[in-house]
Amino acid sequence: MGLSADQPVFVISVAAELAGMHPQTLRQYDRLGLVQPQRAPGRARRYSARDVAKLQEIQQLSQDGVSLEGIRRIMGLESEVETLRYEIESLRQELATAKTRLGESSRVFAAGVSGDIVRVPRGKRPSAHARSRAMVLYQP
Repeated sequence: MGLSADQPVFVISVAAELAGMHPQTLRQYDRLGLVQPQRAPGRARRYSARDVAKLQEIQQLSQDGVSLEGIRRIMGLESEVETLRYEIESLRQELATAKTRLGESSRVFAAGVSGDIVRVPRGKRPSAHARSRAMVLYQP
């Protein structure tokens, strides 16, 4: 049984060592809301592998000269982009499902004046001659 990347397993000293930081820096980042570890009973911080990766990213940005406020904004925007990507994918799947249902369950017919019925492909109109003498019926 493998651990999830979000499983809070590292105490602050181990997380700090894995991230190459001092434990006090992790406490500061927690206060600033950059990385918010889960809390174990007794309020002890527990960091996940995802938290450690985030700490490493923060450290790299800091070494590149980005301020803590800049890092906070970057992290917020990255989180927002991830949320929007998930939402877009969800909407794409919903649209594909709707298109499939529409194609399967909805038919379009043209009925001529004499009563004859002709199936018209979805997205196509009856010819000009047929239009002049037919009405279009939609059957769900």
